[in-house]
Amino acid sequence: QVQLVESGGGLVQAGGSLRLSCAASGSIFTINTMGWYRQAPGKQRELVASITSGDRTNYADSVKGRFTISRDIAKNTMYLQMNSLKPEDTAVYYCNMVVRIGILSSLDNYWGQGTQVTVSS
Repeated sequence: QVQLVESGGGLVQAGGSLRLSCAASGSIFTINTMGWYRQAPGKQRELVASITSGDRTNYADSVKGRFTISRDIAKNTMYLQMNSLKPEDTAVYYCNMVVRIGILSSLDNYWGQGTQVTVSS
């Protein structure tokens, strides 16, 4: 019922910025949590930022003060504004949504395919 598609990744110099988008489609009854994760080569996936249905946000210490997570309900889209990018931010970024697709459904995780972010020195 739910499909997530990321976009906005690319190659950028250190100190630059990118804005990632995650467009959600399908029927959603309730949204528990939305978030951005990333996975660098040779490393495990880590949480970058998350936002709840009440707009409560959390950030990894490594990105706090540089990244901002937000959402546009009218466009059914989540964003990650990435400023002051560092080479250490290089990774594939995935959007995630924890949702209930029906009143009788349990919470379930949905993932996008990922978008590559590469930050050069």
